[in-house]
Amino acid sequence: MLERKRRRCAIYTRKSTEEGLEQGFNSLDAQGDACAAYILSQTHEGWEAIGEHYDDGGWSGGNMDRPALKQLLADIAAGKIDTVVVYKVDRLTRSLADFAKIVELFDQHQVTFVSVTQAFNTTDSMGRLTLNVLLSFAQFEREVTAERIRDKVAASKKKGIWMGGTVPLGYRVADRKLHIVEDEAKIVRHIFERYCALQSVADLADELARDGYRTKERTYRTGQVIGGIPFGKGALGHMLNNPILVGRIKHKDKIYEGEHDGIVSVELWDRVQATLDANRRKKKLGTGKKDPSLLAGMLFDKEGRPISPSHTGKADRRYRYYRSSIASGEPRKGRLTVAAGEIERIVCDVIAQDLAAPISEEIAAGHFVSRLWEVEAERKRFATVLTEAPAPGKREALIAIHAKIVVENTTLSISIDEVGATEPEARKTIEVPHDIDKPGHDKAIIPAALTAAGQADPTLLKLIAHAHAAQRMLLSGKDEPTVSGFSKRHLYRLLHLSWLAPDITAAIVEGRHPRHLNARKLLRTNGIPLEWEAQRQMLGFH
Repeated sequence: MLERKRRRCAIYTRKSTEEGLEQGFNSLDAQGDACAAYILSQTHEGWEAIGEHYDDGGWSGGNMDRPALKQLLADIAAGKIDTVVVYKVDRLTRSLADFAKIVELFDQHQVTFVSVTQAFNTTDSMGRLTLNVLLSFAQFEREVTAERIRDKVAASKKKGIWMGGTVPLGYRVADRKLHIVEDEAKIVRHIFERYCALQSVADLADELARDGYRTKERTYRTGQVIGGIPFGKGALGHMLNNPILVGRIKHKDKIYEGEHDGIVSVELWDRVQATLDANRRKKKLGTGKKDPSLLAGMLFDKEGRPISPSHTGKADRRYRYYRSSIASGEPRKGRLTVAAGEIERIVCDVIAQDLAAPISEEIAAGHFVSRLWEVEAERKRFATVLTEAPAPGKREALIAIHAKIVVENTTLSISIDEVGATEPEARKTIEVPHDIDKPGHDKAIIPAALTAAGQADPTLLKLIAHAHAAQRMLLSGKDEPTVSGFSKRHLYRLLHLSWLAPDITAAIVEGRHPRHLNARKLLRTNGIPLEWEAQRQMLGFH
């Protein structure tokens, strides 16, 4: 009689939840016994169960991130298994995509797959078809169950029922409901009241740390203890925004009245939310900063990388600029460094000039004649804000029109919403030429189109004024407040500018100077000659 080939059989069992696993005989044991009995019935075919157990208790079948399954697949790849036996197909996986990967591995290592309660195998096409149909239903069942759970959670929260999660400071859970812990609730109220007084999360965190306040200690089933540390800004921000503390339940973007009692009063909650909203707006617009960065979040290089605000200098003199981001390990050479004041003025002036111009035929065609004056008034209002308003007002206007500035090789590409257009997503792009110089390691942008014709450059005007003040101080021997604090080197540079030809000075004052000439370039021009004609040639006034 021929001896049957020995087939090494592995039994795989799974249960989605941990409920009942602590019992002496649980679902995993029942699955394992059924599979072992089936293997025993096939002894005449050479089937034999291996000693290794592959049990996933408390693991979902929706993915392959399961310890026992990973070990099973590793042993298959190592050639230790010939047949995998499961109680039902969905114990192995409920995902068609994951099943395709598993079957591919089985085929690669000549491993067969058997379900005890579903009579088929994977050695023929009919078995594969049957298996795919069963898995389709298993996946459908999992998705329907997930939808049912989501609908139940939504319906429960709509009724104000707390559906679990981390228990906030100030509460305990009993009978699946939140109940106030008065000792902790006093801390929560104190935190809310102090935030209203300080109006700063950072200052609040510092004060709580100094006063010895600590977060709630939590002990997990594993014995791990977390908490008991000083409140961080993130934890405080989450607490101040948590509607549970005012007796409400949040589900996605909707808030419902909860069945539990609130810790803080509605009046205190509303005051905190108003302060938080004001601080968010203040941060977004740069209100309160001495020199807010108008273009923060709007400026990008040609590769699409953000050009972020930065600064240097001492406390009494601060120099602002924008610098392009670089990845870790990327060379610093070639980074764009843009003078903040210059590019901010260019962007605001160029957009303001565009908005102050007569409206285009495309915009006019989209409105009745009676409404055109409203469109023009709206455009002029934006233009006025961008030229005359303080920095926070200008930034708010730039945000409102979704300004985006891309620094190309030779141009600034300024994109804005087309103010007054009937199409909600209408955009306009304005190209502004610039020159690129290379001082040091970084590339600094020297704009070539600082002003429109007839519009004076305020930075150049200030430089010329300082030059003449330096000359007066030298000739009279008396201090000039505007320049007396400058270094000798800077005063020497200014003196060279005080003997510019009268027509050159007049052109700068009237905004008729060459478009490439700016304060930085004029101040750093070495060896300005005394002869006026030579000055005109050097500075490009011909």
